[in-house]
Amino acid sequence: MSIFVTGAAGFIGSNFILNWLSEKKEKIIALDKLTYAGNLENLKSIAGDSNFVFLQGDIVDSNLIGSILKKYEPRLVINFAAESHVDRSIHEPDEFMQTNIIGTYRLLEECRSYYSELTGVGKKNFRFLHVSTDEVYGSLGPYDDAFKETKQYEPNSPYSASKAASDHLVRAWYHTYGLPTLTTNCSNNYGPYQFPEKLIPLCILKALNGQDLPIYGDGQQIRDWLYVIDHCKGINSVLDKGTIGETYNIGGYNEKTNLEVVHTLCILLDELQPREDEKSYKTQIKFVKDRLGHDRRYAIDANKISKELGWAPDETFETGIRKTILWYLDNQEWVGHIQSGEYQQWLSNNYE
Repeated sequence: MSIFVTGAAGFIGSNFILNWLSEKKEKIIALDKLTYAGNLENLKSIAGDSNFVFLQGDIVDSNLIGSILKKYEPRLVINFAAESHVDRSIHEPDEFMQTNIIGTYRLLEECRSYYSELTGVGKKNFRFLHVSTDEVYGSLGPYDDAFKETKQYEPNSPYSASKAASDHLVRAWYHTYGLPTLTTNCSNNYGPYQFPEKLIPLCILKALNGQDLPIYGDGQQIRDWLYVIDHCKGINSVLDKGTIGETYNIGGYNEKTNLEVVHTLCILLDELQPREDEKSYKTQIKFVKDRLGHDRRYAIDANKISKELGWAPDETFETGIRKTILWYLDNQEWVGHIQSGEYQQWLSNNYE
């Protein structure tokens, strides 16, 4: 048997695979479309591992998905494949609808067909886990309770709307067809291998390049920050002990404003790699026009996964962000390879 991971060369997917193979010997079949944020270099360290098989392809391709399921007979399907950045969804929503909605539908249908042919222990042990986001719940006020799994969906961006739709599809395939599904909704991830369109890697790289550190609006938007390896361990807990048909929120218990996050980055960079002129990186902060429909606050209530499955994050924001900065400082070759012309054009479209 094996496990089948989609979105395998992306930020969270690649960290999941690296973490999995560091602890287990079960074969992983890894699929990725290799769009701008899918980077095989993330998986370079396991390229020769006999338990790792990489395939390039799209979850929208039903024939491909069906053939993979038939050939490798996975006991787990874990769906990380998604277009995942709000800014891009505002400017280019079509890809989000295709991958996040149509892709999830096609994947569910092929898994339903595959599952219907399983028997005995194989059928009993099969699981489909769908990885989603806290953004499907909408925006919180400053004193509102954190998102519970029972919170009504109120997506406010093309990205979050597409993920909400995919979550509903997964729920429907469980209730209608009996497909043994699990769903996780996570808060903002950060850590190694994150493509620098997201706040933390964007500001780390811009700081080191002597460029402005762009902060949307007043910088008071609040997010809950989750170290990516803690997220991966949370997913493992859901796979091992989660109840079929249930949803589990995974959060880091680290609510920070965007401005607080960037200030912390600057303080740590001042310590770890000081500027030649000895000025603080804080002098590079620049407030830019807020993005359209920018949600004010997200916060995850992770009590369900904690109480029912025994999961809790290992990293505080302070320990996780230090590890993250050190990783980017130590992996400048990886950084250089991803800073392509397309990435530079995206920066120009969104921050200049």
